[in-house]
Amino acid sequence: MQIGNLNVEIRRKAIKNLHISVLPPSGAVRVSAPLKMSDDAVKMAVASRLLWIKKQQSIFENQARETTREIVSGESHYLWGKRYLLEVLPTTGRHRLEVEHRKIKLFVRPNTDFKNQTAVIETFYRNELKREIAKLLAKWQPKMGVTAKRFGVKKMKTLWGSCNTDTASIWLNLELAKKPPECLEYVVVHELTHLLERHHNARFMAHIDNFLPNWRNIKQRLNALKLGV
Repeated sequence: MQIGNLNVEIRRKAIKNLHISVLPPSGAVRVSAPLKMSDDAVKMAVASRLLWIKKQQSIFENQARETTREIVSGESHYLWGKRYLLEVLPTTGRHRLEVEHRKIKLFVRPNTDFKNQTAVIETFYRNELKREIAKLLAKWQPKMGVTAKRFGVKKMKTLWGSCNTDTASIWLNLELAKKPPECLEYVVVHELTHLLERHHNARFMAHIDNFLPNWRNIKQRLNALKLGV
């Protein structure tokens, strides 16, 4: 739905109240609206929150962003919130990545192109993330009384995580491997909470307040960190 110069994604749901979300990292606007609410009523509700929406978008727009990666020695890369210097090294064997002290060592065959270099790094991040997610699920699922039947990692432009409550599947953003561990834990708990309550309503907030009382501070920190390009 176009409201002025604002492009808004509308999702109709079986809920009582309208919810407006401004999503990281790009500031996309998503509205969850009751099934019976008219388009005009949705437009009026969004229009009444335009100043707040613009403020949230401005925060995302002004966030520090990582510089474009060239995959060259001396470049800064991040793992679990810590900065490492990249060292690109030649190898005649398999491509691999090793973390040693404050360096990330990328071993690739000479003349390996940017796409394949990036793939080695992303595979490393993906494996790191999957290992930590598995640990967090083992920790939190018994505490919360829920079970995710499936989890995965993928690139996301507007979300840190998502949950399909119909299939009990959760997905986590690949970028989380670069963020502090507590940020991943917050997102995992957030998505698992959706298995108890589908919507971001008072019941949802009560659950997550109980499980992770400082989640608001962690969320604020996560959204203030450097974003991927």
